[in-house]
Amino acid sequence: MGSNITTLAIGYGLPVHLVDVDRPTLDQARARIARQLRHAHLLGALPADQPAGELVTSTSVAGAEGATAVLEAVTELPDVKRKVLAEVAAVVPPGTPLVSNTSGIPIDELAEELPCPEQLVGTHFMNPTYLIKMVELVRGPRTSDAAVAAVESLLGALDRTPVVVRDDPGFVTSRLLHPMINQAARIVERGTATVDAVDTLMQGCLGHPTGPLRTADLIGLDNLVDSLAALYERTGEQSCRPCDLLLEKVASGDLGRKTGQGFYDYGEVLS
Repeated sequence: MGSNITTLAIGYGLPVHLVDVDRPTLDQARARIARQLRHAHLLGALPADQPAGELVTSTSVAGAEGATAVLEAVTELPDVKRKVLAEVAAVVPPGTPLVSNTSGIPIDELAEELPCPEQLVGTHFMNPTYLIKMVELVRGPRTSDAAVAAVESLLGALDRTPVVVRDDPGFVTSRLLHPMINQAARIVERGTATVDAVDTLMQGCLGHPTGPLRTADLIGLDNLVDSLAALYERTGEQSCRPCDLLLEKVASGDLGRKTGQGFYDYGEVLS
């Protein structure tokens, strides 16, 4: 999601300082962003007459010092997110909006160790960000009006439509979609229907645009399992406990489109 959001931002002319764990990862991200920019322009999803914003990459959060806003999009693990947000908060001026892109971790949990918890806002961008215009914007109980307004303004500059929701595990989209995908995988696990049959019925009968299992491959099955586990831990709802089939696919490294194999075989790694 970090490279997806970067693609969107530089596609609208905004400069981005992208930080990741090491130089090879950053090199891969830069190549992925270039491919995504080409794809987005081919589809007319980015303004054709807008020069791309400057992209700078580094392995240090010190580069965030002069940022007008900081968006964290690391792995869906609360401790990792809290650590990164705390590191960033230590280098940015007070009042700088901090944004955690998460599919369902409550924002107030992530704000606990921040010196200014009112700066933190949640977003849930959909993948691919340059094709899906709507974004969940999550307001925590301590989030300030100024922080929400700043992030709404940023999303407006990216031609995205924010929908503000209250802080709660899974928010809206993940709380509805991820248990549904989990149940779809359970149906396949029980042998009731094939993967293709489940998706075909959901598309043809219920109007789901791609089918839940094809959507799972796009999300990334590891990301999906992490999100479901976080929901199960916080709600106790059995519908959120990752099913065995999902766990087996993640354990075998079949994570969806990004590895070339998930519920479907993509023949090559796609990113």
